[in-house]
Amino acid sequence: MAYGQRTALDIPALELEEGCRVYLVGANGSGKSTLLSLLAFLHPPADGTLFFNGRPVEWSPSSLLRLRWEATLVHQSPYLFHETVFSNVAFGLAARGIEGSEQRRLVSKALETVGLEGFAHRKARALSGGEAQRVAMARALALRPRVLLLDEPFANVDRETAWVLRDVILVLAACGTTVVTATHDLIPPCEAGVRIVRLAEGRLCADTTSSRNGRAETADDRTGPDRRQGAGPGR
Repeated sequence: MAYGQRTALDIPALELEEGCRVYLVGANGSGKSTLLSLLAFLHPPADGTLFFNGRPVEWSPSSLLRLRWEATLVHQSPYLFHETVFSNVAFGLAARGIEGSEQRRLVSKALETVGLEGFAHRKARALSGGEAQRVAMARALALRPRVLLLDEPFANVDRETAWVLRDVILVLAACGTTVVTATHDLIPPCEAGVRIVRLAEGRLCADTTSSRNGRAETADDRTGPDRRQGAGPGR
């Protein structure tokens, strides 16, 4: 993919297994957000083919609507409406025709998951930055996506929120949800087996698996070209 004359992303092949937990690591401008947008079916690749569930993606409106129900992207600075927390979390459900008691159940469960029980009737724009990030996560969780894409979820949030989000990621991955998290350079403490994909200037420069249980790692801690690329960019 390119923006004008600048190549934003040039990855010949990358395969992400279903139910995996992946950290995309790299400095600003390394291509992390561009890759997330591609994986969220928001922008087609300039060249090559994106696969999902073993099938090539068709970039037609009808096909994209179905695919976008499978993958949800949570931005670094999520937009919240001038309404209640409940209305924000229920927005995507209402758009999919889920109303009434089922909507209330899913919203309540999502808010409980992110530690915001009792926040349903609060004004979303009156929340702290960390609370707003949790509401955005709850809004994504309520949709029960197969793939959850997180763009810098740990940036500019308090320590408690960072740990809540980390625990949510662990639970989702354990339940089979594919979770791809973009981060600037610091990975929170995590158990062994987490896949770490490092990008630099739009290119894949390392693809490794964490083997250090409970230790925070930076991109500089990891070296070696232990790459596990699949045929064709995509999942």
